[in-house]
Amino acid sequence: MTQTDDRTEQRQGAPRGGAHAEPRRFATATDFLDRRAAEATTGPATWGWRGAVRRMSGGLVSPAMGPAEAEHHDLRRRVQRDLDGPRTIAFVNPKGGAAKTTGVLAAGCTFGTVRGGGVVAWDNNETRGTLGIRGARAGHHNTTRELLEDLERFDQVGSSRIGDLGAYVRSQGDAHFDVLASDERPDVTGTIHADDFGAVHGLLERFYRVILVDTGNNMRAENWLAAAGAADLLVVTSTVREDTGYSGLWMLDALADAGVPDLKHRTLTVLSDPSPTVDKGLAADLVDVYEQRTRSVHRVPYDPALVSGSVVPYTELSRATQRSWLAACAAMADAL
Repeated sequence: MTQTDDRTEQRQGAPRGGAHAEPRRFATATDFLDRRAAEATTGPATWGWRGAVRRMSGGLVSPAMGPAEAEHHDLRRRVQRDLDGPRTIAFVNPKGGAAKTTGVLAAGCTFGTVRGGGVVAWDNNETRGTLGIRGARAGHHNTTRELLEDLERFDQVGSSRIGDLGAYVRSQGDAHFDVLASDERPDVTGTIHADDFGAVHGLLERFYRVILVDTGNNMRAENWLAAAGAADLLVVTSTVREDTGYSGLWMLDALADAGVPDLKHRTLTVLSDPSPTVDKGLAADLVDVYEQRTRSVHRVPYDPALVSGSVVPYTELSRATQRSWLAACAAMADAL
């Protein structure tokens, strides 16, 4: 080999130590861009005294993020992670007052604002639920019932558009997610069946990346079972009350007895405080038992902004409540 050939091979990354030497590892263009993911949680501080020092010095002194700010950015990054297809999360507990609807709306606000859209919250109650009441209203009164009646509008995949769903879903404004309410007409009888769930779910999967399902209280209902079967993740919601916590555990027992596969790793728990003070012993017991039964448990503090039973004012929630839901949604994204 000539000296010129040798220099050429070195420039091309050929090993210099003979045929058996390890080739040099060069950073690829993708590696170059991926470095930003790490920088997002290690960049200059904007919070607290660190951020104040940076601003006052005009950036000449630029402390790194503190632990709390770095964790916040990491949680946001996890919520924003790419998914390789639509994902469905069902919020479940067969007892009323278990914070299912509150949880769906809080998760909708979190996923919607942090991911930037592509999220729908669906009230899959077999008759009438309250998700439509607690979400922002729209200029129409259409619900799942009307969508079922008009499904033929979406038969042609090539010509149907997400904008056409605007006649049935309700935009939640700055929260960047939509709500599909359950039937609200008092003159209509009948329930939502498994086939109905499948038809609507299949349509929503065409247009949304994250589908949050608010379930009813009858886990023997066809649409409840269909939602549990279709969900990529189950979120057990409970308050720090013995009856609500028992109900969720009873449900997990029933699902395990029914042979639901990989139940522990397909389920996580959100445990909310129903009042400013709760029984700490009961809270510890519930965390312990649900940690045994589900992949993780996430505590949400009491927030007076949620007690009215009206629209969930996400921007008025306390910083602690918003952070708790950010952590819970990050865990949901991890599970997906």
